[in-house]
Amino acid sequence: MDTDTRRALLVDAFTAEPLTGNAAGVVPDADGLSETQMQAIARELAVSETVFVHEPDDDGDYRVRYFTPTQEVDLCGHATVALHAHLYADGVLDAGTHAMETNVGTLDVDVGEDGVVWMTQADPTVEEVTPDEERVADALGVDVATLRDVGADLPMAVASTGLRFLIVPINFLEHLGNADPDMDAVESLTEEYDVTGLYAFTFDALDADSTLHGRMFAPGAGIPEDPVTGTASGACGAYLREVDAFEDSETQRVSDEASEERSDSRALPDEMRFEQGHFVDRPGLVRVRIGDTVQVGGRATPSFDGTMLVPEDEDDDIIEA
Repeated sequence: MDTDTRRALLVDAFTAEPLTGNAAGVVPDADGLSETQMQAIARELAVSETVFVHEPDDDGDYRVRYFTPTQEVDLCGHATVALHAHLYADGVLDAGTHAMETNVGTLDVDVGEDGVVWMTQADPTVEEVTPDEERVADALGVDVATLRDVGADLPMAVASTGLRFLIVPINFLEHLGNADPDMDAVESLTEEYDVTGLYAFTFDALDADSTLHGRMFAPGAGIPEDPVTGTASGACGAYLREVDAFEDSETQRVSDEASEERSDSRALPDEMRFEQGHFVDRPGLVRVRIGDTVQVGGRATPSFDGTMLVPEDEDDDIIEA
């Protein structure tokens, strides 16, 4: 069988320490690979997402596609950070702003001289939802009381900065850490609300400098629990602004009319720090900026760099019954 050799890396994102944070597969030259081949590579690398780099289709500097072990997804924050940290360290990219074509449009990625990568995400949307609390608590494997008394009763919502997530506030870190999700029930919820995953968070963080601690479950996308999630962090940051989570230490639900009249001068921090991954032994930190755009940022470091043999695409040889 004819084979093709491609460079493939594992790069740990949202961390400076190898074997922590969120590992992403990186294939820096994917031109000529079919969807079937890319899916096979992602399955073989067996991390939550693998990013493939292609020549641009339109006005970007390059085109990227993301695959989980089971399917293609439109956007992935940690794989984007991993890719650009690698390309900068490899001398392929200079520090500065780069235009990256994705399935959700062309997005800007900024690479700092210090190696920190900032990804500008898609325009945010936030919609408050009211799923049954008992159902959500059962899906997460927590007591329903943990969904209450979060600030001034923060609502659940579907938020997106490119990928949709169900945002679920939890009152204390102990309860979030002890969550024992029923993955079938979580998948049912995510399908009903047409979201990629469920992002549960608490302001009761491990580090005093952290804004919150999060966990993200996406069994429907083949990811039971993602260690550190850039797109969910961006969505959660947009959610925190929308519900005025930092306004006078009180949280109020925002109507459409109030949202239109709201001043831009809120007490939202200039930069937030979201912890994630500690309960799956892959601790990481996502930096989040919410302004005219939503940006998520962080560092990344390689843990593996090698080559992969890719068999010839055999789509035409599939036997149909």
